Amino acid sequence: MSNLFQHRAAYTCCLMLALSLIAVPALAAKEGKSAKDAARHSKNAAEVFNEIMGAPDKGIPKEMVEKAQAIAVFPGVLKAAFIFGGREGKGVISRQTVAGWTAPAFFNLGGGSFGAQIGVDKTDYVLLIMNEKGLNGLLGDKFQIGGEVGVAAGPVGREASAATDVQLKAEILTYSRSKGAFIGAALHGTVITPDNNLNEAFYGMKASEVLNGSVSSIPQPVDIYPQTLSRY
Repeated sequence: MSNLFQHRAAYTCCLMLALSLIAVPALAAKEGKSAKDAARHSKNAAEVFNEIMGAPDKGIPKEMVEKAQAIAVFPGVLKAAFIFGGREGKGVISRQTVAGWTAPAFFNLGGGSFGAQIGVDKTDYVLLIMNEKGLNGLLGDKFQIGGEVGVAAGPVGREASAATDVQLKAEILTYSRSKGAFIGAALHGTVITPDNNLNEAFYGMKASEVLNGSVSSIPQPVDIYPQTLSRY
């Protein structure tokens, strides 16, 4: 009987060892993918913001960037339409604090529309969150632009810093760039949700924690985005 128990114990140990040998590479592969995804989203967002701010006469007024509580960039959002239209994309958001810009939190952007639309297009979206009310909306599980939070097409160019009353009162200023044209664009009905699968895989925490400054040291693969924002 004792031999039987010993054989069973040995078998169990071998099984656990085999499973651990399988699990470790799988976990490493998953962590590697999340790091690559995080780095790619941050790099793409930084490039889009750099390109937009590189044309002062047609970009976002610097005064607006300085006043923003947080900035979101969603590069290459796919917009497909055939009568019913919709948007889908991924991007990053960093919050401005007394210590500088936070690590980028990862978010999804989506939303539908209806109308006589045919075609497929990619558009870059930039959102300036101007105050605490707008920021608090982002910290929830799901946030719809133009609901309880005011939204307006953002001013463009050097002279546009003298924004209208609507723009000054809006919680969020929105922009879009498609086929080289950069304009202020209202995104009513667009939904923003945290990509907490990626946030938790990369940081070990949710988007709200990242934006609250819980990441004490920004990882090198994603620091390009907050560094880019700090330049302006």
